Amino acid sequence: MTVLVLGDQLVRRCGPLARRPDERVLVIEATAFARRLPYHPHKLTLVFSAMRHFRDALRDDGRTVDYYQCETFAEGFERHFERHPGDELVVMAPSSHGTTERLRTLVADAGGSLTVVDDERFLCSPETFDAWTDGPLYRHETFYREMRRETGYLMDGGDPEGGEWNYDDQNRETPPEDWSPPDPPAFEPDETTRAVQSWVETEFSGSYDDPPYGGDWADPGPFRWPVTRRGAVRALDDFVEHRLADFGPYQDAMVGGEWAMHHSLLSAAINLGLLGPAEVVERAIEAYEDGDAPLNSVEGFVRQVIGWREFVRHVYRREMPGLASANQLGADEALPDFFWTGETDMACLSETVEGVRKRGYAHHIERLMLQSNFALLLGVEPAQVNRWFHAAYVDAFHWVTTPNVVEMGLYGSGAFATKPYAASANYVDKMSDHCSGCPYYKTKTTGEGACPFNALYWDFLDRNEDELRSNHRMGLVYSHLDDKDDEERVAIRERADELRARAARSDL
Repeated sequence: MTVLVLGDQLVRRCGPLARRPDERVLVIEATAFARRLPYHPHKLTLVFSAMRHFRDALRDDGRTVDYYQCETFAEGFERHFERHPGDELVVMAPSSHGTTERLRTLVADAGGSLTVVDDERFLCSPETFDAWTDGPLYRHETFYREMRRETGYLMDGGDPEGGEWNYDDQNRETPPEDWSPPDPPAFEPDETTRAVQSWVETEFSGSYDDPPYGGDWADPGPFRWPVTRRGAVRALDDFVEHRLADFGPYQDAMVGGEWAMHHSLLSAAINLGLLGPAEVVERAIEAYEDGDAPLNSVEGFVRQVIGWREFVRHVYRREMPGLASANQLGADEALPDFFWTGETDMACLSETVEGVRKRGYAHHIERLMLQSNFALLLGVEPAQVNRWFHAAYVDAFHWVTTPNVVEMGLYGSGAFATKPYAASANYVDKMSDHCSGCPYYKTKTTGEGACPFNALYWDFLDRNEDELRSNHRMGLVYSHLDDKDDEERVAIRERADELRARAARSDL
C-alpha cells in the first residue's frame, strides 16, 4: 500500500501518514492542474514549494517518497503503477467537488486501486454536520454554538465563556490616528523556494500575458509566506504574541497602507495542512487564559476557525455542483478588468486589488465589503468573481472560495446568506480611511464625481426589488428607497447605467 498525498494535504500529524508510518508515500506535482486559471505566482510558488519541502521533510524522517513532476495526474499515476503494478493507494478525501471520482478513475485506468478515508484536517466530520442539519437552509450561528459545545472551546460548563456567544459589538472599532500595527512576519525564500519561484515565472508566464489579465497582472515577488511546518508554527507564534490581542476590535477595519492589520495571516498554512485548526484555536485560548489576549479578540478568532471555516466546508460539500453556478439574482455583467489590473480611481478598490496583485492577499472585510460588494452592486455574474478569487488569493481553494464568494459575497443561492451584503460608500467610510484620499465624493449619489458605490447600491435595491423586498432583514433599506421620488430614481438608474458602461471600459 502507498499513501497518496495531495498538494493541500501536507500534514503528518493525522490521517494515513500518521497511521501508516512505514508505507511508501506518493506525491504528484501536476502542472496542468496549475494551468486551469491564471493563478497568482505567489499561490503557485506557495503550493509547489510547500509540496517539495514536505517531500524533503518526509525523506529526512526516513520515509520513502515517490515524487513525480509531470504534466498531468494521469501521467503521474501511470509512472507509479509501472514501478508498482497493482498497488493500492490510500488518500484522505479531497475537499474539491468531483476530485474523489476523478482520482478513482485515473487510478483504475492506471491499474491500481484507491481507498479514500476521512479528511482529518477538519474538526467537524461530514456525519456530524449532516446529523446537525437537514438543509438546504444552513444557519452559521447555530452551527458555531454547536461546535463550541462539541469542542468545549471557550465554554464554562454549558455556558459560553464570559456569558456571551459573540462579542461583535466590541469588534467593529476603527483604529485611532496614532495607531500603528506590528509588522507582519516575512519568511525569506530558501534555495528550494527560489528555484520554484524561477520555475513558476518561466513555466506559467503565458498565463499573465493573455487578456483580460493586464499583462503581468500579479507581482512574482517578493514572496513572504511560510512553506514549511516550522515556518507555519513561527507564523502562529508571531500572531499570538504580537497581533491577537488587538485582532478583535480592528478585525473589520480597513486602513490605507496597512494590509495585514492584526489579522492572523494563517489561512494559507491551515488550508495546506501545515497548521491544524485545533492547534491554532488552542494557542489563542491559552493566550486568553494566561491574560495575554482579551476574550473578544480570542472569541472572534475562534469563530473564524471552528465556526466559519468548518461551516463553509460542509455547505460546499452538500451544495455542489449547483453552488458553483448559482445566480439567483440573474447577474450577468462581466468582471471589470481592473480586478486584474488595479487601474481604477476608486481608492478602496485600487488599494485592495493592488494588495492582491502584490501579495495574493486581502483580509476578509476587504474581500467581502469592498471587492465582493462592488461586484454584487455592479451585477457581475457570481461565477466570474469566484474565478478571480480562486486565481488571485494564496489561501483560495474551490471549497472555500465558492461558498464565501458565490453565496456570502454575491448572494448567489440563498443557502445560508440571510440577506445580500450590499453597502454604499457610507459603510466604506465608516470602516476605513479610503474615502479621505479618493477623487470620488462619498456623500454624492448622482452627478459628476459621485462615488460609484452609492448609485450602484440604490440601483441594486431597485433592480432586485421583486426578489428582496419581502426579506424581513431588508425592510429598513427599502423604506429609505421608498423615500426617493421618481425623479431621483431615474437619476440613480441613469448614473448606474453609466457606471456599468464605464466599468466595462475599465474607466472608473
